[in-house]
Amino acid sequence: MTLRKRISLLGLATLLAVAFGCSSTPNKEGTGEYVDDAAVTAKVKAEILQAPSLKSAEINVETFKGVVQLSGFVGSKAEVATAAETARKVQGVTEVRNDVQVKSASNATKEGTGEFVDNAAITAKVKAALLKDASLKSSEISVETFKGVVQLTGFVGYQAEADTAAKLAAKVEGVKSVKNDIRIKGKQ
Repeated sequence: MTLRKRISLLGLATLLAVAFGCSSTPNKEGTGEYVDDAAVTAKVKAEILQAPSLKSAEINVETFKGVVQLSGFVGSKAEVATAAETARKVQGVTEVRNDVQVKSASNATKEGTGEFVDNAAITAKVKAALLKDASLKSSEISVETFKGVVQLTGFVGYQAEADTAAKLAAKVEGVKSVKNDIRIKGKQ
């Protein structure tokens, strides 16, 4: 085989490896999709930030293949609806999964400093527990806490990962309950 043919075959093999390595599957985004989803997430967050009736710090936004997942805790059903409506208007959003929760009437009052610190500590402990488990891609799971109620959101590859995350979170000291809103990639 001539040197020229070897170089051509090597170039073709490299091109194919790059093309297949960057392609998407139902459970994995391609490079372009990841960039697109990051842009969609940023646009949705910006729109929520500009909405006068929404407290953007209380709403989490994650995107996988154009599907936007909203989560967090807000004060009213109107805020839940406004968040979803705001996200739907953003270019590139194919679907909105609204997992934003209304703070229950019994605990809808503002958090005191101690409660805020407790919630932050619980969130940190849950994130640490998720990080310790080698079977989880914990970077794909978001954790929010309000008055001891932990909400898990994000997109994972398999139901077993979502179940494991919920079990780990439930074991953390101070957790009163776990709301598992983790979605499975590819299940629409």
